[in-house]
Amino acid sequence: MKDRRESITLRLTLLYAAVSTVVLLALGLLIGNTVEQHFVEQDMDLMKGKLHLAGHLLEKIRSSAEIDALATKLDDALVGDHGVAILIRGPDQRTLFATAGASFPRSVLESSAIRGQPVPHVWQQDGPEGPQPRRGIAAYLATGINGLPPLLVAISVDITHHEHFMSSFRRMLWLFVALAAALAGLLGWAAVKHGLAPLQAIRQGAAGVTASRLDFRLAVDSVPVELAELAETLNDMLARLEESFQRLKAFSSDLAHELRTPISNLMTETQVALTRARSTDEYRDVLASNAEEYERLARMIGDMLFLAQADNGLIVPNREPVDLAVEVRELFDFFDALAEEKALKLSLAGTAQVSGDKLMLRRALANLISNAIRHTPTGGNVAVRIEVDEAGTRLAIENSGDPIPQEHLSRIFDRFYRADPSRHGGGEGAGLGLAITRSIIRAHGGEIQVSSTSGGVCFVMRLA
Repeated sequence: MKDRRESITLRLTLLYAAVSTVVLLALGLLIGNTVEQHFVEQDMDLMKGKLHLAGHLLEKIRSSAEIDALATKLDDALVGDHGVAILIRGPDQRTLFATAGASFPRSVLESSAIRGQPVPHVWQQDGPEGPQPRRGIAAYLATGINGLPPLLVAISVDITHHEHFMSSFRRMLWLFVALAAALAGLLGWAAVKHGLAPLQAIRQGAAGVTASRLDFRLAVDSVPVELAELAETLNDMLARLEESFQRLKAFSSDLAHELRTPISNLMTETQVALTRARSTDEYRDVLASNAEEYERLARMIGDMLFLAQADNGLIVPNREPVDLAVEVRELFDFFDALAEEKALKLSLAGTAQVSGDKLMLRRALANLISNAIRHTPTGGNVAVRIEVDEAGTRLAIENSGDPIPQEHLSRIFDRFYRADPSRHGGGEGAGLGLAITRSIIRAHGGEIQVSSTSGGVCFVMRLA
């Protein structure tokens, strides 16, 4: 399959070369037009000067006889002006004076073309050396003879030298533009390569990142300002990866440890049972014990699947009205025997109704209440308070007893994490109960927090 990736260096180089070429072309056109306009103005000054001279001579004519003497005066005035041609016509279209080669096209001599200010015209005229470019103007000039209409005076100059100069100038200019564009592209490529060098450094640094080198960070101070945000983003990504990898590593270790205990129990009991022949009741006891370990494994696997779905946003709770006070009272009834065994006082204050998945919320509340009962010493209290404020619904579960050290509070909701292994009980005591509770609350758009004081521990969950 053809690789459709484009090089940034190539794209920037072509862009730089294209912009440079456009600028140089615009500059070349400006210079060419300016030089061309200079020649036009130069020719116009010459022709207007000759036109003024002819007008001055015509104003001195007082009779028809003096018109014949006009030719001598004009010839004397044009001495040294090679390439200048003059044509003078009378009202009857008769040519009164014409220099050698004074041939003008009709577009120059038409009366409609010479009204107002003289307008220059350019044409090709046959000459001894081939076509000859000329520029000319025409005007009506009055004489000193009363009653005689103005005479038509046309003047042209040879612009062959100008045309040759402009042709050579344009060739040199476009050649310079082409070479300058190529040089600009080359310099642009060098500048882009130099400018992208920090990206190469970032790439080389990122290429060295491995599972054992997730602590690598890019030096933000050594990269250009435009790449500083990219470097900071990559550093943040590496920090998240390192944290996630460490948590995954710890989780894998904890998972292996948690699975090893029931599997070891199963293997030991099975191996012991196979050492000798046993009675039916003895085998039944072994199978019953193994069934308990299987149930523990099944609960752990189910909890892990639930957490995996929660991590990937696959937990979508059903929405229905849930009365939190009713759910708490039913759970109090469920745990009544355990609470009575430890002489615990269970209390509930407040009521509220939220929209959520009743089974999920019941599981989260059961985890919190079970956790509070297990970790409350004999004769202690477990209090549940439900409040409704502007932020939503607040449910707090507080139990008396030993506080949780502050260094453990930030990880209390991590999987398989126990602030004190000696507090491990059964059932949800594998270290997944609080992690599952947090996933359920977050799936409902809420949040859960924990605080600990000398008087006990308090879990607070908020729901919208």
